[in-house]
Amino acid sequence: MLIGREKEIQELRQAYDSAESKFVAIFGRRRIGKTYLVREVFHDKFAFSYSGMAKATTKEQLQRFYLSLKDHGYKSSVKPNNWIEAFYMLEQFLKELPEGKKVVFLDELPWMDAPKSSFMSAFENFWNGWASARKDILLIVCGSATSWMVKKILRNRGGLHNRLNNQIHLQPFNLHECELYAKS
Repeated sequence: MLIGREKEIQELRQAYDSAESKFVAIFGRRRIGKTYLVREVFHDKFAFSYSGMAKATTKEQLQRFYLSLKDHGYKSSVKPNNWIEAFYMLEQFLKELPEGKKVVFLDELPWMDAPKSSFMSAFENFWNGWASARKDILLIVCGSATSWMVKKILRNRGGLHNRLNNQIHLQPFNLHECELYAKS
């Protein structure tokens, strides 16, 4: 049950209802409810979701990304060797889905960007080279490492410069929301 967050819910629903693809970033401190918000709003609408793993190697991240693809219905038994291949697999998987909006949720994005992983260039290519040209993708990224999210996503001066459609800085509950939460 969601308490408060009306503005954020409205922004997410508007992005979902848009006639074009949208890229949304949600950031804020740990345990504030970023993942919970997205899961509650889109609980049965995820085409694909993946949560980065803390302190994992690139190889481990790619393995888990592939297993998440399999969990969502991806059929190939070929595993990705790098992020370019992983995002290409995601593209191929999304192309096979029925018509309609496809919600792609990448949680804890900063953990996927290990040194020398080429994650950011592959991610930028996924959005710029494929997803943004479509009309049916809602890409939502989250991260608790606020400084990473601000630097690499919100203020990106590379391939993602001015590509973000919405940014949601999730704040702690105000007193009224705390009261509603306590009563619930």
